[in-house]
Amino acid sequence: MSLDQTEIALIARQQQLTARSVRRAAGPRRWWTIVGGALIPVAIVVVWWAVTSTGAVPSYRLPSPADVWNAAVDLQVNPLHRGLLYIDIAISTQRVLLGFVIGSAVGLVLGSLVGLSRLANVLLGPLIAALRAVPSLAWLPLLILYLGIFETPKITLVAIGASFPVFTALADGLRHVDPQLVEVGRAFGLKRFRLLTTVQLPAVLPALVSGLRLALAQSWLFLVAAELANSSIGLGFLLTDSQQNGRVDRLFLAIILFAILGALTNGIISLVERRLFRHR
Repeated sequence: MSLDQTEIALIARQQQLTARSVRRAAGPRRWWTIVGGALIPVAIVVVWWAVTSTGAVPSYRLPSPADVWNAAVDLQVNPLHRGLLYIDIAISTQRVLLGFVIGSAVGLVLGSLVGLSRLANVLLGPLIAALRAVPSLAWLPLLILYLGIFETPKITLVAIGASFPVFTALADGLRHVDPQLVEVGRAFGLKRFRLLTTVQLPAVLPALVSGLRLALAQSWLFLVAAELANSSIGLGFLLTDSQQNGRVDRLFLAIILFAILGALTNGIISLVERRLFRHR
């Protein structure tokens, strides 16, 4: 029997129609999202500036926003470390993105196996659940032992962190796909891989996007663990070096940069999600 791709696609997205309609109706306008999201950070900066300007808290405990800004400028223009801040940002972002892509791919494969196969769920499910409970720093000594001290163990650690949320979201989502939807796909002659890509993955796309969002956030967490323990460059190293040298202003700078980069990368996922649902 020949496959009518349009009909299958229409059936697959029926599961998400109600959720998307609610999301679109309740979702704020874009300008309000931007302004509303900036209100609390701006308020925090204002309170921060007000507290530090009174001198009630010494600068070695709470540097002012101006001190943090000057620290960023110094890292960039000081002849002793010209351009270091941009390099730290670029290296950390590169490690996160590479690890996120690799880990997400692994999570997609394992999640598909465990979500679709009872045998794979029996064999792999308990093992992956156990590995997921291992702290990030516990992986690092083994990764350094087997992969060396350069970029490979850091990216691998980030990939490990990114794989678990994608795996969990996809495996759970595939287990709960409407059986009638799967049967319709099989009736049109779809088998295994084509059934997965044409019917099942589109049906769990919201859950998968949520898993990717969590994976990206966890990638930054695992990056910090990797760079704190074994790095001579990157924002994690900036944190460690600033602590050892008593540079609280640079500590605040590194934390703020992590927050900004995390928000930006999360925004990328949001844009991809919006574009995907726009075409569904």
